[in-house]
Amino acid sequence: MKKIACGIFGLVSLLDLTVVMAKDQPAVLLEEVKVTGVTPLGSSYIAEDKIPAAIQTVSSRQLEKAQSLSLADYINRYLGSVHINEAQNNPLQPDVYYRGFVASPILGLPQGLSVYLNGVRFNEAFGDSVNWDLFSKGAIDSMSLYPGSNPVYGLNTLGGAISIKTKTGFSSPGHQLEIYGGSWDRHAEELMSGWNNGSWGYFLDLHNFDEQGWRNFSPSKAKQVLGTLSWRGDKGSVDLTLAANDNDLRGNGAAPVQLQAQDRKAVFTHFDQTVTRLFFSELSGSYALTDDLELSGNAYFRQNRIKTFNGDNSDFADCSFDDSLLCDDDDETVADTNGNNVSASNAVEGATNNTSATQMRSRGGSLQTVFNKDLFRHENHLTVGADYNYAEVHFRSDTELGRLTDDRGTLGSGVFVDESKVRLNINTETIGVFLTDSFSITDKLTATLAGRYNHIDIDLKNQYIRDGETDDLSGKHSFDRLNPSAGLSYQIIDNLGAYGSYSESSRAPTPMELSCADSDKPCKLPNAFISDPPLAQVVAKTWEGGFRGDLDSLTGRGNFKWNLGYFNTVNHNDIIFHRAGGIASQGFFSNVGQTRRYGVEAGASVNYPQLFSRIDDWHFSANYTYLNARFLDGFAVQNPLDNSQTINVARGDRIPTIPEHIFKASIAVDLWRSFSLGINGMYNGDQFFRGDEANTTPHLAGYWLFNATAEYKVNKHFAVFGKLDNIFDKNYNSFGVYGNAAEVLPGFDNGRFVSPGAPRAGWLGIRLSI
Repeated sequence: MKKIACGIFGLVSLLDLTVVMAKDQPAVLLEEVKVTGVTPLGSSYIAEDKIPAAIQTVSSRQLEKAQSLSLADYINRYLGSVHINEAQNNPLQPDVYYRGFVASPILGLPQGLSVYLNGVRFNEAFGDSVNWDLFSKGAIDSMSLYPGSNPVYGLNTLGGAISIKTKTGFSSPGHQLEIYGGSWDRHAEELMSGWNNGSWGYFLDLHNFDEQGWRNFSPSKAKQVLGTLSWRGDKGSVDLTLAANDNDLRGNGAAPVQLQAQDRKAVFTHFDQTVTRLFFSELSGSYALTDDLELSGNAYFRQNRIKTFNGDNSDFADCSFDDSLLCDDDDETVADTNGNNVSASNAVEGATNNTSATQMRSRGGSLQTVFNKDLFRHENHLTVGADYNYAEVHFRSDTELGRLTDDRGTLGSGVFVDESKVRLNINTETIGVFLTDSFSITDKLTATLAGRYNHIDIDLKNQYIRDGETDDLSGKHSFDRLNPSAGLSYQIIDNLGAYGSYSESSRAPTPMELSCADSDKPCKLPNAFISDPPLAQVVAKTWEGGFRGDLDSLTGRGNFKWNLGYFNTVNHNDIIFHRAGGIASQGFFSNVGQTRRYGVEAGASVNYPQLFSRIDDWHFSANYTYLNARFLDGFAVQNPLDNSQTINVARGDRIPTIPEHIFKASIAVDLWRSFSLGINGMYNGDQFFRGDEANTTPHLAGYWLFNATAEYKVNKHFAVFGKLDNIFDKNYNSFGVYGNAAEVLPGFDNGRFVSPGAPRAGWLGIRLSI
């Protein structure tokens, strides 16, 4: 906690922009007003029933009551069309999927969701990845999940956008200390403090997380701090924010199925470490020029330093023509960084230490104007805005030769492979101009038009060029596109509405993808980049529509909401990673034509007070998604079980790692408004292993999972709570990939690696509030 306490002195504060009519109200009031922001920056709010999409929202109270470990944990358990996998096998580093599109911390995944924190894009500049460990759930005031290819949310909004708003002293006054501990030596402490005097306010969140992990060699630590200094006036607001973190996470990934059969806690090789250190600052404000016109904007500086260490087995061995030298899997001699051939010995065979360091500095801002003025005597809400972002990235990676220890750890030799040495500087510049307008044709029919123009410049500068070689890595790339959308929402009767929309959005190839796009020179992710042939940007086109409403008139006292919808998104020039070589992380990126994700979503939620007596209040929710994700064009890939063969992906083959059926439900009861008990369950259907685009091998089985929570409020200042995950101690796997274990574990020749889900575990805690 000392590091957290020291971090306070470097903290100034944090922001969120709001309109005068909905400025910094507590989450429960926002839900009563039923308005939703329609831009990343905020300040532009319209009634939910006028938006041609089914938006899902989460409040700070819901996060607290669910005792979620993180925001990703909550949306996985309760929101429709969302699932996560545990490819990293660390609780703070999940892959979050929505409608088959991912936001993940793993470099190389085709990131299809945009994530915003207080209007600032949080997808990393290097690979568009999302590090979910950078902020604590205790600092979150609300979150909105926007579906479809909404162009207003900019790059990577292929399948949807996540917009997070943090707390201020106006939205969350009061002071709270929460402490809990339990299984795997996990413990966490979080202090939150908020205050305002009507004009000035502050909010501070300090969070410490520590655990040994349930698998071997998997300890993790996370320290996060966020604060806000705010001013509110009659016509305007200003917020100043600083946030920081210091996280050291271990996630040892997938293990061979034969090893898992012996011990689910076992890891294949170790250790796999990710260290993130974020500094984030933002100044934002809004001002109502007139009753109908508001101007808002922000400026930010963001720095994130990420270091990785991956202890792995090796594909280097004695040369067939000279056993005194070391060769790669193509039987070519291995040179060290001094240009000398590496001599074969036990010290340099059997293991590699792959390390990387990525330093990203980004800065920019946005400006928007909101016009809430009738047009031709019809209600109209127009928002016009622009944003600018500039990022500098310094990437370096190395591969050190070594040997495996008896417990499959790694011991370095001090010899580094020249081919894997990368020093790359990158500058990215993005400019976006957007417009969104909601026009009420009648009191019940609303039309929404939106569009955004994106311009992206990417400049790659190779800092390490070997003698006698050409520089295939440096290059400049530019991408432009105008993305439109249009939709209608119609309130058929008071408790029944319909909506429909068409939208387009795009993502440019990331600097990391451009650095690894040559089929003749495959790279090893995330460490070795070689060349940058051009790739086309990915364009997503989405049709969706549905119905929504309530049955409040039938339930009387209850609050019964439901929705039923259909979505269809086609990606054009989609980019995937082709495996090429003897290890799963070696390959290249390329455009593969069209892919499609379509399906049906259905959801319902009920809050019914005093159902059986005056002491019990009941809450129920359920979501089901049928998700069909398939390739629409054929291409060739490496056979995941035989590196010497290629197989053809045919039109209609399923996209790996995406389940076809997702179901989740929860039921909870509050007794005497002091004791709460809840149970939630979810089902993720079967999915194909990553790397099996041709669907030629058995799939990963689906699974059910159930969890429980309980809380007792002794009084308004003191509460005791607890939760039990995986009630029935289900052995399940959430992710599968192919690899080669036989060289490390003789006889383990199945080729299938899986990431096991955590066993049954429980935690208890206390909460003090003032």
